[in-house]
Amino acid sequence: MRPIRAACLGTATLVTLLACTPVAAAATDTGSPQAADKGRTITVLAEVQQLTRFPVTPGSVSQGDQVVVRSDLFDEAHNKVGETHGTCTTTRGGADEAEQCVVTYVLPGGQLTVQGMYFNYVDQGPFDNAITGGTGRYERARGSVHSDTIATTPKIVRRFTIHLV
Repeated sequence: MRPIRAACLGTATLVTLLACTPVAAAATDTGSPQAADKGRTITVLAEVQQLTRFPVTPGSVSQGDQVVVRSDLFDEAHNKVGETHGTCTTTRGGADEAEQCVVTYVLPGGQLTVQGMYFNYVDQGPFDNAITGGTGRYERARGSVHSDTIATTPKIVRRFTIHLV
């Protein structure tokens, strides 16, 4: 089994979100917190705390492999502001691996759900995932999350840029 060096967040995977609010407010609802946060961008850092790969075929990356990941989320001052919890399923094995990931961001005031594809597992490449919904202040949230890897040792650290629309 090869060592795990990347987190699938952003879905999956990853360093994300604070103070977001639902984005589905009516265009005329200019007095609500939802309307005020429309178009907001939030940046957080995620440090992977646990990441486990469950291979279908030990020693190789195969279709059907599962990854379970948990990260702590921090603001720029390194204050913990939340967590991510996610799972990824390998949909294309081999050197050109692809994973489909579903991740929940637990934040002050609610949760955001994100999902999408993660490529470049070996290269720790960037990825973009869709915000599919949320709870509490993030109810009916929509938008996307962009993830960049900013460190791989001693821990995997990703920067998540959350774009609420």
